Amino acid sequence: MSAKESGANLVQALKELNLKWGEAKAHWHDVKSQQFEREYLEDLPDHVQRTMGVMQEIDILLKRVRSDCE
Repeated sequence: MSAKESGANLVQALKELNLKWGEAKAHWHDVKSQQFEREYLEDLPDHVQRTMGVMQEIDILLKRVRSDCE
């Protein structure tokens, strides 16, 4: 699996998490749920975005290495 494919899987997982969180949030809406969202979910899209950028860089480097080894 390439870094690009892994990144796409990561984005898909975030989408699924957001959907599931929306479902859970409909039933779980107390202080702890707000704390959970703030501590674990709020910054997650930014982390995924940065990770995607790094994974793209890794993919480029891996292509260069493969090309150099041929």
